[in-house]
Amino acid sequence: MATLISLDPRVTRLGIEQDPGSAPEPKAELDQFHTYEVFHQGKTGAHHVHVGVVHAPNAEMALLLAKEQYGRRGQTINLWVVNTRDVVTMESADSDIFTTTPEKTYRDVGAYMVRNKVEAYKKKQQEGNTNES
Repeated sequence: MATLISLDPRVTRLGIEQDPGSAPEPKAELDQFHTYEVFHQGKTGAHHVHVGVVHAPNAEMALLLAKEQYGRRGQTINLWVVNTRDVVTMESADSDIFTTTPEKTYRDVGAYMVRNKVEAYKKKQQEGNTNES
């Protein structure tokens, strides 16, 4: 007889003998809840931010569980729940579509040195004030 192998190492260490004829049966349809991604909005006009997941049989129950889990701490204006199977993602190998061509650096925030200009202006103003006194 073979020993029972479990995802829980404590069960595996027990060395429980498994009957070869008792293979695990597949789960019945709708025995497992769906996974829903939860997005939270903290104040009016703020962006919704992903805060976690809930498991529920339908979207209405997912919204209720999300309210209980993620809406009870701090301020909450709105919650969204989205079924995980409806989320569309890109392959990580396709990340090169986000690279910017080098000749278009004017599109990058780093191309504008506004902060340096503001600091230089403030320094010039301070120097002008100390020379006048």
